[in-house]
Amino acid sequence: MSEAHDVVAEILADHRSMEELLRRMRSVEEDRRAALNDFAALLIAHGEAEEAEVYPALKRFRDVDDEEIEHGKEEHHEGNEALLALMEVRDVGSDAWDEKLEELARAITHHLDEEERTILNGARENVPEERRAELGAVFLRDRQKHLKAGCGSIESVRAVVRAH
Repeated sequence: MSEAHDVVAEILADHRSMEELLRRMRSVEEDRRAALNDFAALLIAHGEAEEAEVYPALKRFRDVDDEEIEHGKEEHHEGNEALLALMEVRDVGSDAWDEKLEELARAITHHLDEEERTILNGARENVPEERRAELGAVFLRDRQKHLKAGCGSIESVRAVVRAH
């Protein structure tokens, strides 16, 4: 199987991108607002694609913990709320920016760690390679649909937070 389409590998690649964008948002030498805009689009597209396509499929497999999947959805919502709070801060050099960024980073870092240890390890061990490849293609297609729709705009983030 091509690693490029394994859903676990695709999700992990997004996680590493999120960590890099968090690093850029913390750096005064970076365009912090641009990094936030990139982060917002990736986080929303990623989470929406996971919840629509990946999580429901994984629930069908024995030894992939349904409670962890439900908990993952709750953590997506917490991360989205923290993202919206940061997006609403106007001054990237302010104490409010730093405070809201750290709240976002804590929520996201916790979720990435937990999802990787529970859901993704369960998927890697219990879901056949062929099915992981199919899920990877569906995940990427759905994620791209959200990205093309401008899912990282503050209006879209507000709508996602309200919907959950």
